[in-house]
Amino acid sequence: MQVNIAADWKALLQEEFDKPYFEELIRFVKEEYATRRIYPRGSNIFRAFDKCPFDRLKVVIIGQDPYHGPNQAHGLCFSVADGVPHPPSLQNIFKEVASDIGTPIPASGNLDRWAEQGVLLLNAVLTVREHEAASHAGRGWERFTDAVVRAISEHKQGVVYMLWGSYAQKKGAIADPARNCILKAVHPSPLSAYRGFLGCKHFSQANTYLIAQNKTPINW
Repeated sequence: MQVNIAADWKALLQEEFDKPYFEELIRFVKEEYATRRIYPRGSNIFRAFDKCPFDRLKVVIIGQDPYHGPNQAHGLCFSVADGVPHPPSLQNIFKEVASDIGTPIPASGNLDRWAEQGVLLLNAVLTVREHEAASHAGRGWERFTDAVVRAISEHKQGVVYMLWGSYAQKKGAIADPARNCILKAVHPSPLSAYRGFLGCKHFSQANTYLIAQNKTPINW
């Protein structure tokens, strides 16, 4: 299984990679790829880290599980590959960006452009079986991504955390609000978006905070 991950993340997380639970997780994942249809493709499992090196990280957005439909997941939470229709949550994210800061809704749902500006689009679980949501939950990915959030909290400050929904808020709870910008709202899913995600103005708030930190704002 090919692993693409930025060198500074690899160094920061090497201790985690060497732990027995992670070695067991990788054995499971390799077996799954060998016997089932798994998303994203192997080379994209760590794409969020490869597209957003640790030294450039400014914003953290936490998702839960990769998309499990064909051709959707490509390693960044909420993002889909070029040419793939926008899933409902991503539609609401783009609606909020448009309402908040006036950026037109883009044709492509590929969020590589955000990642490359310093937005870590982190799913809690990094792989999934086709058409089986949460099928790789509880196998070790959550422990690994908890370690990622902990490492960010320990080694960086002045980070914007966009925590949408109770799951993301629990996972991001380690972040110190005195040293970072913590933005919370309900999940952008159509089931909840109208209860406070739409109108949350997180994107303009994030940029206001980054500018106050003498950092370049994100071109959402």
